Amino acid sequence: MIPPTGTTRSDAVLKRLLALHPKKIDLALDRILRLLSDLGDPQKKLPPVLHVAGTNGKGSVCAFSRAMLEAQGLKVHVHISPHLVHFHERIRIAGRLIGEEALVSLLEEVEAVNRGRAITFFEITAAAMFLAFSRHSADACILEVGLGGTYDATNVVPHPAMTVIQPVGLDHVEFLGGDLAGIAAEKAGIIKKGAPLVIGPQSDIARDVILSQADRLGVPVFAFGQDFASRQEHNRMVYEDADGLLDLPLPKLIGRHQVENAGVAIAALRHAQRGWGADAAIEKGLATVEWPGRLQRLHHGPLLDVAPRGAEVWLDGGHNPHGAAAVSRAIADLEERGERPLYLICGMLANKDAAGYLGSFEGLARHVVTVAIPGEAASMGAGALYDVARRVGLDAAPAEDLEDAMLQVLAWSRLDGEDTPPRILICGSLYLAGKVLAENG
Repeated sequence: MIPPTGTTRSDAVLKRLLALHPKKIDLALDRILRLLSDLGDPQKKLPPVLHVAGTNGKGSVCAFSRAMLEAQGLKVHVHISPHLVHFHERIRIAGRLIGEEALVSLLEEVEAVNRGRAITFFEITAAAMFLAFSRHSADACILEVGLGGTYDATNVVPHPAMTVIQPVGLDHVEFLGGDLAGIAAEKAGIIKKGAPLVIGPQSDIARDVILSQADRLGVPVFAFGQDFASRQEHNRMVYEDADGLLDLPLPKLIGRHQVENAGVAIAALRHAQRGWGADAAIEKGLATVEWPGRLQRLHHGPLLDVAPRGAEVWLDGGHNPHGAAAVSRAIADLEERGERPLYLICGMLANKDAAGYLGSFEGLARHVVTVAIPGEAASMGAGALYDVARRVGLDAAPAEDLEDAMLQVLAWSRLDGEDTPPRILICGSLYLAGKVLAENG
C-alpha cells in the first residue's frame, strides 16, 4: 500500500541514499555495474525487456505498452522516472505498485550491500528496481530510460527484446550538451545486437544518427513514417504497417502526439517477435491506458474550488519546447471542438528553456500566470519566468503560489468579460504537476 503524502519510512531511506551522491557526476556505468554484481546481477534475470529512450513521449509509450500487454492478461514489470507524487510510482511489480514495507526493505538491502560507497541516487534506486523485478515472475518488463541512453543506469540489460527511441530534442543540456546529433547518439546507446529497434517521429538529424548506429549493429529497424504510421481520421485512430491496417478508437490520452505515441507502442509490440501485439488487446489498451500529468483534466480539489465557475482545468508536465509544441497543438484541437479563452499557470525549473517552451503558446494563450514550483530549490522564480513570458510576447503576471495564480485567472476572466468559461492549463514541469496532483489528484 502506498502511504499518504507526507514523511514516511521510505522517505527517510531515500534521503540517506541521496547523501551518497558523488560530488561530481560523470556519465558512466561503473558504479551501478559494481553494485549489481554485488547483488548477483539481477538485471540478467528479468523477463523479456522493452527498453524505451527519447526526449519526449517515452513515458507515454511505456504506458500504452503496459496497457496493451495487461489487456492480454500478461503480468508486466514497469520502471518509470521521475515519479509525480510518490517514489513508489517508479517500481510496478507484475501490475502492482511496490508497497511501502516492500520498498523500505528493498532500499535498505541495497543500501547495506553498497556499504556507503559513492553512487548516484538514480543508480542505487535503479539497482533496487532490478533486484525487485528479478525476484518476481512476470511476462514482460518495461524500462523507461532516465537520462540519455548510453550511460543511463537502465542501460545494463544485455539482451532486451525490443528497443524504442522516441523523438529526440534538446533537454538536460547540462549533461547531454546542446548538439542534437550528440544527444541522438546518446539515445542510440540503448540499441543492442539482436534486439529490433522502433524509431518514433524524428528530425532528419536525429534519425540519421540513430539509423547509422542501428546499421553498425545490424539490427532490424521499424521507423515511424517509413515502416509504420499512425494518424487520426474521422475521430478514429488508424495504424498501418506491412502487416496491414488497423481501424482503432482514439486513445484515452488526448492529442495528436498521443496518437503517434500509441502507434509507436503498437509497432514495438507487433515487432517484438513474442506475440505481444494482439489486435483486441491493442484496442482495449487504447481505452484503458493511464498516464497522469500528461494533458490530464482535473475534476476536483482545492485548486479547482477557486477556479472560475465552469472552467476546464488541465495539467501537463511537459517541460521543453518539443513537448510544449505537442501540447499547444492538442489545445488548439480542443479549441476547434469548443472555443474557450486559454489561460496558463506556468512553473519551470531554472535549467529549462523557458522562452522556447512559452513561445509555443504565443497567439493561443490569453494570459500567463507564473509561479515558483513549491518546495523546489531549482525552480525558476515567478518574477524571472514572468520576464521570459513578456519577452516572448505573452501577457503575464507573477503569482505568490498556485492558489494566488488561480485567483488571478479568476480575476482576469472576469475583466475580460467572456461569457464562455475559460480553459486553464497548469504546465511547465513534472515537478509542478506532481505538486498539483498531490493536492488535487
